Amino acid sequence: MHIRNLTMDDYGALIQLLTETPGVTLREADSKPATANYLERNPSLSFVAICDDSIVGCIMSGHDGRRGYLQHLVVEPQYRRQGIGEKLVKACLDALAKEGILKTHLFVFKDNDSGNSFWSDKGWILRDEINMYSFNNSTSENI
Repeated sequence: MHIRNLTMDDYGALIQLLTETPGVTLREADSKPATANYLERNPSLSFVAICDDSIVGCIMSGHDGRRGYLQHLVVEPQYRRQGIGEKLVKACLDALAKEGILKTHLFVFKDNDSGNSFWSDKGWILRDEINMYSFNNSTSENI
């Protein structure tokens, strides 16, 4: 298994992996053009895990100049509990640190038990003193 940067050449395999993973919701923001824009704005901050020439895990990250954000950490079920998720997270945190970003946030759906368990077990702190608000400036509810 090795980890490398996510590229747009990986898009088809990435979307298939995300689509097949319970707890992950894809939106228009995960379209090919939107993903290309995200990777262009956040170069060298997203990664895939490769085993036997196949993508078995992924993570995307970026930052706003102050804080980092992790998205879409996924590892295929048969490859879980082998440290792949931890290595993907470390790759992102190390890349963000090189850009001076030392605090990182992520969002997990409340009903994603495996995701919430993973992050909690890795020492990430569940914030309950903040409310997250979203505003949709589109007519599409799936943006």
